[in-house]
Amino acid sequence: MKQILLLTISLFALQLQAQDFSITGKTIDAQGISLESATVYLEKLSDSSLVTYAITDKDGIFNLEGSSQEKEVNLFISYAGFKPYRKKLSLEQSLDLGPVKLEVQDNVLDEVLVVANRAPVTIKKDTLEFNAASFATRPDANLEELLKKLPGAEVDSDGAITINGKPVTRILVNGKEFFGDDPKIATKNLPKEIIEKLQVVDTKTKSEEFTGKAGDPDNKTINITIKKDKNKGYFARATAGAGTNDRYEMSGIGNIFRDNERVTILAGSNNINSSGFDFDDVYGMMGRSGARAVESGNRSGGITKSETAGINYSNEWLDKYEFDGDYFFDRSNTDTRTRTERENILPDTTYFSNSESSSNALNDRHRANARIEVEFDTLTRLSFSPRFDTSKLQSTRNSTANSLDGNRDLVNNTFTTDQEDIFNLRVRNNLDFIKRFGNRGAYLRLDLSQEYNNQENNNLYFSESNFFNDNPRTETQDQFIDEDEKEYQYGLGIEQRVVLATDFYLDLNYNFSSAKSTNSRYVFEADTSGEYTVRNDSLSSNFEVKTYRNTPSLGLNYDHEGWRINADVGLLNTILKNENLLNPVSFNNTYNNLYIRTGIRYELQRSKSIYVDYRTNANTPSIRQLQPVPDQTNPLNIIIGNPSLRPAYSHNIGAGFRSFNFGSGGGSGIFSSLSLDFTENQVVSVSSVGDDLRRTTTYANVDGAMSASARVFYTKSTRKEEQEFRYRLSLTGSHDKNVGFTNGTLFDSKRLRINPGLRLTYAIQELIDINPSYNLTYNNTKYSINEDRNQEFINHTVGFEATSYWPKNVIFGNDITYNYNGNVSPGFQNSSVLWNSSLGYQFLEEKATLKLKVYDLLDQVVDTQRITGDDYVQDTNSLILTQYAMLSFTYKLSNFGGNKGGGRPGSNRRRRF
Repeated sequence: MKQILLLTISLFALQLQAQDFSITGKTIDAQGISLESATVYLEKLSDSSLVTYAITDKDGIFNLEGSSQEKEVNLFISYAGFKPYRKKLSLEQSLDLGPVKLEVQDNVLDEVLVVANRAPVTIKKDTLEFNAASFATRPDANLEELLKKLPGAEVDSDGAITINGKPVTRILVNGKEFFGDDPKIATKNLPKEIIEKLQVVDTKTKSEEFTGKAGDPDNKTINITIKKDKNKGYFARATAGAGTNDRYEMSGIGNIFRDNERVTILAGSNNINSSGFDFDDVYGMMGRSGARAVESGNRSGGITKSETAGINYSNEWLDKYEFDGDYFFDRSNTDTRTRTERENILPDTTYFSNSESSSNALNDRHRANARIEVEFDTLTRLSFSPRFDTSKLQSTRNSTANSLDGNRDLVNNTFTTDQEDIFNLRVRNNLDFIKRFGNRGAYLRLDLSQEYNNQENNNLYFSESNFFNDNPRTETQDQFIDEDEKEYQYGLGIEQRVVLATDFYLDLNYNFSSAKSTNSRYVFEADTSGEYTVRNDSLSSNFEVKTYRNTPSLGLNYDHEGWRINADVGLLNTILKNENLLNPVSFNNTYNNLYIRTGIRYELQRSKSIYVDYRTNANTPSIRQLQPVPDQTNPLNIIIGNPSLRPAYSHNIGAGFRSFNFGSGGGSGIFSSLSLDFTENQVVSVSSVGDDLRRTTTYANVDGAMSASARVFYTKSTRKEEQEFRYRLSLTGSHDKNVGFTNGTLFDSKRLRINPGLRLTYAIQELIDINPSYNLTYNNTKYSINEDRNQEFINHTVGFEATSYWPKNVIFGNDITYNYNGNVSPGFQNSSVLWNSSLGYQFLEEKATLKLKVYDLLDQVVDTQRITGDDYVQDTNSLILTQYAMLSFTYKLSNFGGNKGGGRPGSNRRRRF
């Protein structure tokens, strides 16, 4: 306590010594025209560290505000195409610089060098660029910690990233994917010390990158540029830990960089429900948030022991040939247990069903991907992408279930057990050819795709069901089920873009896809000797579905000076053919729908935009929904497909507004979106319940299903010297209308969900990081078939994360989450506190870390949730990971450009412009 008091007094004294300042001005060119999105920033004279920065608005005006102990600072102004501006200033409480004229960059003189610092933030036409060195972090920080310091960037407890309200779906390193498409492998493992800059752009496919076609503005890609002197070398990290209750973890990752060549190898094993490559120095593999750990990582997922290994290789030769490939193996052994209580709603009554189940599943999976790219010249490119995925699953399951009438009298019960072996094979190939014509945007693109899926399933199944109504009886199933499902898919796409005028294009498209799915399911009953030789033809089937889809379309696209307008209109022609090969019955039909992809997006100014779009799509039913043969593997719910189902035709309307202001040393932004979906011929379940409370389910097409959602976020961050403060307000809401049939009655259920939230961050560099949060979720469900069973309840989540980095080399973290689930049934615990804690010590020049972490310190974590379905209300409790303590050791090493690392890196921030 004495140390904390002294620390608080010292911080307060330093704050008193600092003085507030405000510096205003306006950037113009030689003709007096305002320069929007110029970067203006202050640096200390002593070590060139960043004090604060701002981005000029549409009128070229900037305002630098903050607090500093410095008496004098350097002012820099950076703008693409202009010479860097530099001036020494004396910090004053209020200083107006007036118009600041920038000079055009003159590249004629070969020997003229201007030495200056890179701007912390640069805004270009379609790129937002951050200078990594400008954002202070702990010396051994990784990419995720750096992202948390960037204005407009948010990283949640699961590692999901948003930039200015838009999700980040890809992370590239020097323009290439880092170990496949999992961004977390990059964010958790790339050290900040090797990063020069981060470029944020709209997510594009490889074809869009080559043709220059606009990408997806609602998803972002981050490209990490490695420092030139760090692009030759290696870095590696390894962790080993042992804990109570036989918990353990082992993992390692190594990376080698040689200019365009990169190799990544990783491996791991643990039994704490982790992917195995989370090198968070505070919490490591147990996750940053208890609420997320329960709601996503462990929710109904049981406890998993996993073993993983993988390798990724990428290279480029002669600026013409490019290869990227990876192989990944993982083995998981998962135990689950689930208890469920459900109230089923019928038109004139309700009944209850309870179940308990347990399972063990052992799954081996192999995945391999590659991309081979050849650029014959600057206008012609060929890309080939093969993918391979195979798995072998062995599982055993046991379950008991019963049904009770409205008076809670027992009507039936059942016991089932099965042993299942499943083999899956998936092979995909894609060939993409592009020929560009000139440099105005015209091109021809040809895309060929092929996919093969094969699933072989052998199931040894047993059930015994008892019915206690007016016709008491016992039904037994002792069966061997041999099921094979194959799918063949082929696709052809032709796209021609013609330039009508500058930034105005005509797009001609034709897409064809063909899919053939076969499902053979043979059920064999046990004979008198116990051998499974008697085929049950009433439960067996051999079904085939063929789908052909033709989509010709014509589009007009305009992309110029803040406007992006596209209107693609065509035909969705779907041919669906079904055939039962065991019982010769066939059905085929043709469906035609309107194909629309249209949208308008307008950029009011840099970092401020508004959009609206409308899309249609057609989705064919699955083979299981079409197959008209009873599936009795759940004796209390028999499922039969409907071969007469039509494709569902969906409409989506989206709109949004985003605005972010890069304020002095931080920024503020508001991000909002709206989505409305409604579907014609929605495939829904049709259920009927008999007097014995056995449910029979089939499928039908209905209209009237819809869903709407809206969200708005406001975020603001400020930074003064080493201190940072952020807050984020959020409000999301959704309204869904689902339609179905039960006992011959058409019904609908309407669900309203409103979720306000608040998250705060206060940080002092290399000292402390505090993150309190609160989320409320309001749920309201109304049933047309029984208004007495309408549901209304509120869930609460309160979180508190605190991490201290003092004394030096000591990291102490606590993550506390309180969950309250409203309105769960008696017998289910509705609240819990999950407290994760970690204490780490760094030594050996910060290359080694010894860490003690405790998961669920109070031993209170539970997995209870209430679900409101279309015609039921359900409470569930599942097996999850519980309290353990673990001691682990992590060691890291690196060598870049002959400089062995692992401890505090040096600073090299000066560069040539």
